[in-house]
Amino acid sequence: MAKTLDLERILHKQGFGSRKLCRIMIINEEITVNGEMCDDPDAEFSLENLHYTVKGEPWDYREKSYLMMHKPANYECSHKTQHHPTIYSLLPHPLVERGVQCIGRLDEDTTGLILISDDGQFIHRMSSPKHKVPKIYEVTCKHPIVEANIHALLQGVQLVDEPAPIAALDVKQISERVIHMTLAEGKYHQVKRMVAAISNRVEALKRIQIGVLKLPEDLKEGEWRWLNEVDKSKLML
Repeated sequence: MAKTLDLERILHKQGFGSRKLCRIMIINEEITVNGEMCDDPDAEFSLENLHYTVKGEPWDYREKSYLMMHKPANYECSHKTQHHPTIYSLLPHPLVERGVQCIGRLDEDTTGLILISDDGQFIHRMSSPKHKVPKIYEVTCKHPIVEANIHALLQGVQLVDEPAPIAALDVKQISERVIHMTLAEGKYHQVKRMVAAISNRVEALKRIQIGVLKLPEDLKEGEWRWLNEVDKSKLML
């Protein structure tokens, strides 16, 4: 039997404010459920395939949130920022109120694919070092990349404060100064430090893939979208 919940609790669970505020919005006829206006905060609805609007904005009930974002440059992956705006300012306020977290951070000058969720198990599955989820980065270097550089990255380069050399899982040369580097770790400034170890410098860095999930070509910088079931199945392989 499908789970039911009263409308006031539904809105509160979905991040639309305190229960008192949600009750007021309902009484003020600011909510529709499955196409019908509802002014009764205690009215119960099945959570299965529940569609509702809040002040005219359409939403679907989601027990947990799973998102992807094309992170733009000059944004920080933190709720408490220091020098730049937070990526959470690019999300609707109810999602932020639900406590979504980015899964692994990108530096403020790094762009590309980032995952965001409020599902603790999913966050752990995607970020735990033991699962070694591969991530592919498009790296634009200051100086041309030669075969010896690729060989060094694949064999392992020694980084400061690391006990052993760090190697890329794969490196593909895209152009004279652009490579795609695959890593399964997430050490501090890892790509930049590895490129510095081959006497080069990262000019631009973009994460283009997590696991087998690629950054969609039609997802512009600063945009986000829900992960669908196909997306999630790709990540959980």
